[in-house]
Amino acid sequence: MKLSPREAKPYFTRPDPARTGLLIYGSDAMRVALKRQEFLKNLLGANAEEEMRLSRMPAGELRRDPAMLLDAIKAVGFFPGPRAALVEEANDNIAKILLDALKDWQPGDAQIIVTAGDLKKTSKVLKAFESHPNAYATPIYDNPPDRAEIEQMLKDAGLTPEADAMAALSDLARTLDPGDFRQTLEKITLYKLGDSTPIGLDDIAACAPTSTEAEVDDILHVVAETRAAEIGPVMSKLQGQGVNAVTLTIMATRHFRTLYRIAANPGAPIYGVRDRDRAMRQARNWGAAKLETALAVLTETDLKLRSAGQHAPALALVERAFIRLAMLGAQR
Repeated sequence: MKLSPREAKPYFTRPDPARTGLLIYGSDAMRVALKRQEFLKNLLGANAEEEMRLSRMPAGELRRDPAMLLDAIKAVGFFPGPRAALVEEANDNIAKILLDALKDWQPGDAQIIVTAGDLKKTSKVLKAFESHPNAYATPIYDNPPDRAEIEQMLKDAGLTPEADAMAALSDLARTLDPGDFRQTLEKITLYKLGDSTPIGLDDIAACAPTSTEAEVDDILHVVAETRAAEIGPVMSKLQGQGVNAVTLTIMATRHFRTLYRIAANPGAPIYGVRDRDRAMRQARNWGAAKLETALAVLTETDLKLRSAGQHAPALALVERAFIRLAMLGAQR
């Protein structure tokens, strides 16, 4: 069954241990990982791994040993409590293994939890979970946490914000990656250790990162709007703020992937962008074909940055790739 994001929020808070399984998928691996972490904690409790009630298996490993998943869901645990078998980074290469496991699942077996990237509507894995009467599939979009989610995070951390601080945290959540935002909350928790007063603006300012996604957005829009002459000055500013080259490449890939989804599926809902009109305008100016080429350039740059034999300055490589993209986008 398909679980909408609105329906997923209460379900992730209070999972049903009698369900066959859950598929969590989306283009942002960090958001998917955080949702998976939240779900498993609420389903199994805090000590599931120590009590051997959680089995983890990457999709590649499962492909080499297909019996691993069925063995995990049928295994009898030594400790009481719900059990789960987690399959990470799933794709259609292991679709048959997942289909067989869903078919063979019986009440009392470990729940099958699967995480995946941005699955197509035709994906066999997605169809299997959406069509299953006792399993769920839920997409995780690139949207920032809303006020209710932030309040829950603060409650879990034992923090109480002032009214102005809550507004500041909401703004921060819209500009940071979810992992960075969670790390910022952890820093605030440590910063307030032994201090029972509510979080104030000064506390947030002391713990917030100096460089935010909003500032990185400047370079992404410069590139997407083919303003090649502005790339150098903006990159110099970001370099002074300590922005990482790999982070820039990842965020650029995410931005251009969003533009590609808009260009390839006109009229489809748009998620994960702050300025939809601007994104639609950029996607229209590029077109799906050139955006495919842009994504190939970014993938090539990312591989170079992660290569052990790479000795050129990382930010210089990224800047060169951005100029190349801006020139590509300007072609008519």
